[in-house]
Amino acid sequence: MSFAALGLSDDIVRAVHELGYTVPTPIQQQAIPAVLSGGDLLAGAQTGTGKTAGFTLPILHRLSNRASKGPSTGRPPVRALVLTPTRELAAQVEESVRNYGKHLKLTSMAMFGGVSINPQIKTLRSRVDILVATPGRLLDHVQQGTIDLSQIEILVLDEADRMLDMGFIRDIRKILALLPRDRQNLLFSATFSDEIKALADGLLKSPALIEVARRNATADTIAQKIHPVDRDKKRELLAHLIKTNNWFQVLVFTRTKHGANRLAEQLGKDGISAMAIHGNKSQGARTRALSEFKDGSLQVLVATDIAARGIDIDQLPHVVNYELPNVPEDYVHRIGRTGRAGAEGEAISLVCVDEKKLLADIEKVIKRELPREVVPGFVPDPNARPEPIQQRSSGGPRQGQGRSAPRSASGNANGNRGNGQARQPVGQSGNHNSRGAGPGRKPTGRHH
Repeated sequence: MSFAALGLSDDIVRAVHELGYTVPTPIQQQAIPAVLSGGDLLAGAQTGTGKTAGFTLPILHRLSNRASKGPSTGRPPVRALVLTPTRELAAQVEESVRNYGKHLKLTSMAMFGGVSINPQIKTLRSRVDILVATPGRLLDHVQQGTIDLSQIEILVLDEADRMLDMGFIRDIRKILALLPRDRQNLLFSATFSDEIKALADGLLKSPALIEVARRNATADTIAQKIHPVDRDKKRELLAHLIKTNNWFQVLVFTRTKHGANRLAEQLGKDGISAMAIHGNKSQGARTRALSEFKDGSLQVLVATDIAARGIDIDQLPHVVNYELPNVPEDYVHRIGRTGRAGAEGEAISLVCVDEKKLLADIEKVIKRELPREVVPGFVPDPNARPEPIQQRSSGGPRQGQGRSAPRSASGNANGNRGNGQARQPVGQSGNHNSRGAGPGRKPTGRHH
């Protein structure tokens, strides 16, 4: 199977080949023809399966092969809208749009918070065919009257499960109410929770259904291993593993922002170049850390779950769970940063006595027991007694406990204004009635 055989234009296929891709992944083989057909799509795909190209390639093809439905005079309308949960993912998706569409005349833009809104307003005054945005900043532009969503032809909700987890359902409903009834809807989610099913039922019309990996499955190309260790020896063990094995491009997960900062600082004292990435970092600092990590000049990137969601690095070799996540499904998302699109990867978890229950929950979700390997010199104390994890946090509330909602206004962890509600039931108000609310309808105000 080739990209050309999927029905994509020569200009798009040429760009894909120039980027080094020749064979589409399973999600691409199924999603691209489905999107090209013009119908709605509900796709279940774990991270690292190539889903971004699965919707950006056919969107580029569709928009470049037909004229805009907008007015013939004045500023050309935004034709495709991709909503993402985080700044990093928005930037990553828009970069893919630019790379795959470099031989086309279509234009694109990434829109997210955490940066000045004025350059975005200036860009919107020119032509933008494809907009990739986080919900909060998009609604900021709507309120200021700097964007018109009335001519959207294609809507994509990317990583919809994470958007619901982060409390963006009200923002999503407001955005849906501003879109025209006649449009194509594409929903991508790593998991199909009841909330996602309710959202899909209300949003999608007779959708094609694609699921390329069973729910909460981990890729076969990822070698997973547990290193039992005492809690106060974790940092020493991590440094030992990195130095002994000469690891580079190591993505390390912690539960808290404070823990990420502290670990990065300690690794630096051990002679290992490391930086932390999380919601309290400025957008410039996050972008710089990601850039240095991608080009190999930074050995270790220490991240929290939400901040790492948009990291897309080909053949990332090592992921380390310095602390296990409280939500077992997040383990799948974490280790999915490696072993991407068929490449091999390694996922190591440093587990102390406090985390035995978390480990059991993870193994129940992924339906397999992970191999244990004690590292010589780091044999855990058999008499160690567990401590409640939430009582050991020295840096504020734990991330992942109940999946906290984003902070409002400028303090939002991902540059989006949340609504203060985490995992709110969707109900049916995001249904076809919202879709038909009319292109000229004004927002009724934001909830902060």
